[in-house]
Amino acid sequence: IRNSAENFSRLSLELGGKSPNIVFDDANLHNALMGVIAGIFGATGQSCVAGSRLFLHEDIYDEFMGMLIERTRQIVVGDPMDPKTEIGPVATEQQLETIEKYVKIGLEEGAKLVIGGKRPEHMKEGWYYEPTIFEHDEHTGCLVTEEVFGPVLSVMKFSTEEEIVQLANSTDYGLAAGIWTENIGRAHRMVDQIRSGIVWVNTYRSISPMAAIGGSGLSGYGREGGLDSIEDYLEKKTVWINTSDEQMDDPFI
Repeated sequence: IRNSAENFSRLSLELGGKSPNIVFDDANLHNALMGVIAGIFGATGQSCVAGSRLFLHEDIYDEFMGMLIERTRQIVVGDPMDPKTEIGPVATEQQLETIEKYVKIGLEEGAKLVIGGKRPEHMKEGWYYEPTIFEHDEHTGCLVTEEVFGPVLSVMKFSTEEEIVQLANSTDYGLAAGIWTENIGRAHRMVDQIRSGIVWVNTYRSISPMAAIGGSGLSGYGREGGLDSIEDYLEKKTVWINTSDEQMDDPFI
């Protein structure tokens, strides 16, 4: 950024996120579960669009949490060269230490650890971390406000559309969001009200080179992908041509 400023260069910044994944009581729970798992544990959570904040409607909270814990417990952590592996290591030792730091602080702040929260015991070497889930009573603390960039999921319950819009937007980020509902009207209302550069409805992490990627706030500015990424680096030219043969009026008369 500093070099760009000094050279007056154009740039776009696609940065991090603290993306909400929202499951309403009328959602297809199996599909939502698959989207939640992919959203936070895919790529070992090392994704800018990771759905690291899961919001569950109070009427399906217990049922969905049971499904989520059961599937998370079955996830195979191991060598990425092993075909049976579902989650591999994080990218660097420093990142592993960062994840551990966040988990430690989260516990000190009162977050309830549901599953995971440590390095896998069967992996004696490497930068591995277990898929981890926390429950939260309040939308406060580092685990729900800061990007961990690892396989750490924070879960909260909600009751109304108004409440979930407020919770989803209670972040300095604005990159991505997921909405799970069979109510098309509700889906449109959420898309309109949630502050996010990308919104997935009944899916998560779908991408295409034709679709723009980017956000607002700490998630950066500008767009990558699609025509928007080209527009950022083009200069528009405005041309005015007088096609009349009539004599122009004196501007001071």
